Amino acid sequence: MSTARLTMAISGLSCGGGGALVVERALAKLPGVVRVYVNPATEMAYIEYDPSRLSWEQLAAAVESVGFRASEPMVR
Repeated sequence: MSTARLTMAISGLSCGGGGALVVERALAKLPGVVRVYVNPATEMAYIEYDPSRLSWEQLAAAVESVGFRASEPMVR
């Protein structure tokens, strides 16, 4: 499996971290996500995933399904 990494800004997270956990769990449930970390202080999600199974639009939709807004990603 070939993986890609991307960074995505998440709007609406608070420094308390509860929102970050909600977003992490939503992303981690997607088939093809290998690793995810959401930093509530910087409002950034760091995602390693299989691009043959997921698009960034699907990742963004998962973020939006739990009440937050995702920006277009920066591929690393």
